[in-house]
Amino acid sequence: MTRMIIAGAQLGAIQKSDSREVVVARMVDLMEQAAAKGAQMIVYPELALTTFFPRWYMPDWNEVDTWFEREMPNGATMPLFDRARELGMAMTFGYAELTPEGRRFNTSILTNRKGEIVGKYRKVHLPGHVEYDTERAFQHLEKRYFEPGDLGFNVWRNEGAIMGMAICNDRRWPETYRCMGLQGVELITIGYNTPSVNSQMSAEGLEKRLFHSDLSLQSGAYQNATYVVGVAKAGVEDGHPLMGGSIIVDPDGFVLARAETEEDELIFADCDFAKCAFGKSTIFDFARHRRVEHYGRITSQTGAVIAV
Repeated sequence: MTRMIIAGAQLGAIQKSDSREVVVARMVDLMEQAAAKGAQMIVYPELALTTFFPRWYMPDWNEVDTWFEREMPNGATMPLFDRARELGMAMTFGYAELTPEGRRFNTSILTNRKGEIVGKYRKVHLPGHVEYDTERAFQHLEKRYFEPGDLGFNVWRNEGAIMGMAICNDRRWPETYRCMGLQGVELITIGYNTPSVNSQMSAEGLEKRLFHSDLSLQSGAYQNATYVVGVAKAGVEDGHPLMGGSIIVDPDGFVLARAETEEDELIFADCDFAKCAFGKSTIFDFARHRRVEHYGRITSQTGAVIAV
């Protein structure tokens, strides 16, 4: 398959009191709507099964672990996998993963159209902080509750295309896309939960945050000649607003579809993966044009070293 109709399944707010079963029922409903319109793959957001719990400081790790999944699929999510199999729908969604060894990751999985998991990604670029921050308007404790991902930026051949995943803050880092671009990626799916206001700069509101999200997704798509599907969890969760702005971007960086609400909403694009070939064989023909002898600083250094 070189062509696929992809649905981006934006989710509206998930409240702290909403059970996994309630959320999965919403996800199944969106999947059925997408299938009725011919979609063959559906993309859900980061932490799709729960509210964005890193906004709360929790000193009790037993409480923290109630937000994590110990296996996937599990009893609560099996209806989603079963329906995907019945409809012949590939999917990807994010969740909080607790491993048998007690490690915690912000994770997403990718399935084929048989409902089989073919890929797993763990978020690499964790934003936020570890301890309660009195200087912030609200907390963002991903560094407290998750380890940085340990699986790298892999791609998988799935349903006739080369697919990769990233999560939320990863979309702002060009290295994310380039690592997958160097593996010939043709589709990158990125779920996110992004507050509508910057917790450290209240003047930075929705307009600027949507612009930066678009800029990151569009540039990543263009510079690596790949489709990018960015899907939000949006709306007001227990008084905390998350922005929408889900989009599907083509390999030239143009937006093919855009969400208009902050509710449960589907967006669609007919993705012809053959269109990735032109950019990959011309301006972004890496084999001909990259000059790795000059890129050593990128992997040898983390923080900026200011020129004297």
